[in-house]
Amino acid sequence: MSWSPTEPVNPAAPALPPPVLMRQQWHDLVSVHWAVDPDLVRPHLPPGTRPDTHDGATYVGLLPFRMVGAGVSLGPPVPWAGTFLETNVRLYSVDTTGRRGIVFRSLDADRLVVVLGARVIFGLPYRWAKSAHRRLDDGADPVHEYVTRTRWPRRPATSSRLVIRDRGPLDRQDENVVDRELAHFLSARWGLHVAHLGRTWFVPNEHEPWPLHHAELLSLDDGLVEAAGFPHLVARRPDQVLFSPGVHTTFGRPLPVASAT
Repeated sequence: MSWSPTEPVNPAAPALPPPVLMRQQWHDLVSVHWAVDPDLVRPHLPPGTRPDTHDGATYVGLLPFRMVGAGVSLGPPVPWAGTFLETNVRLYSVDTTGRRGIVFRSLDADRLVVVLGARVIFGLPYRWAKSAHRRLDDGADPVHEYVTRTRWPRRPATSSRLVIRDRGPLDRQDENVVDRELAHFLSARWGLHVAHLGRTWFVPNEHEPWPLHHAELLSLDDGLVEAAGFPHLVARRPDQVLFSPGVHTTFGRPLPVASAT
């Protein structure tokens, strides 16, 4: 099968085909991204996908957030295990049918049962981590700190500490300049690609458009991006830093991705 044309960046999610497999809420999400040459990303993508690009570059993202009230199908949120902290390193992909998605290089969560379930059932590279989130300043422009240190299976441990100041919605006038087209390219993602059980899958999701805020990066001491295969990247100034209060997300059943020829 040859490559189909890449779908446009859709600001709204297409209708999610039933059944709903899970529901999640993502709160207080920080989005830090670096532009890279697509050839650096290509070896890290599953078969049947290629790097997705914006103005000739693709992106590596570091995203910590709070998972809240995750539940299976249309059932109630899972107590305790459904609420946890997560930090992921992600790439941006497009498959043979033109569907845009995300490929996770790592996902670090502080609930071991979630890590084990996601690794076995979906083949996602979850790791058990010790994590913390604090609001250091609750003023008009609150400051958020995220700290993560891997426990299992990675040895030796890898850690990350990120501090940002939420400067408010993108429509607020201030000194920050944000590439809105890039923001939509990175945030309007309606699925993920993952290699599991001998083939590549596309797992569709649906959520409202991200409410995006300006964010000022105050501190970053990170080893997760290097561990994901991109050494020295965090020594560079990020190309975009954003914050979001969060969205409600639903996931559908995995769909197979045909191999490219």
